[in-house]
Amino acid sequence: QVQVVESGGGLVQTGGSLRLSCAASGRTFVTYAWFRQPPGKEREFLAGVKWFHNNKNYADSVKGRFTISRDRARNTVYLQMDSLNPEDTAVYYCAVRTKSSAVYAPTMPNVYEYWGQGTQVTVSS
Repeated sequence: QVQVVESGGGLVQTGGSLRLSCAASGRTFVTYAWFRQPPGKEREFLAGVKWFHNNKNYADSVKGRFTISRDRARNTVYLQMDSLNPEDTAVYYCAVRTKSSAVYAPTMPNVYEYWGQGTQVTVSS
């Protein structure tokens, strides 16, 4: 049974930091990605990592502020988020896929096979 579990969300002030975690089990996943969905908006890609090659890619909106990393021993992927601002308020999702085609993680949400339940991040001004 596949499980994708995010943790680490919460309330933080502008300029603060949070680290999200994503633990996936039940299959071998080759790509992990983080998305977010602000209220009333579409889900957007933030960052992705290829599990075996450690190739990483980022959306322009978070490049330089967010860092994706993986811990192979813990089978966990992290999203370190720094310099947060109220526009970062959203539900954050981890997505994984078992197929491998591109060098970098795809940015389209519909290619990901499994999703976590989401974790709320709220940044106060």
